Amino acid sequence: MEESKMVLRTEHLVKKYGKRTVVNNVSIDVKQGEIVGLLGPNGAGKTTSFYMTVG
Repeated sequence: MEESKMVLRTEHLVKKYGKRTVVNNVSIDVKQGEIVGLLGPNGAGKTTSFYMTVG
């Protein structure tokens, strides 16, 4: 079986606003051809993690 090429990787993302940690230790691997979704309740850090990844 051929191994897929890694096209996106984040390791141990952390985001704090003052003393409040809003994203803690988020790691994501996306291989070529994969479709990925971030699921969670409001305020879980999905959008923040996305913007940290894409800049």
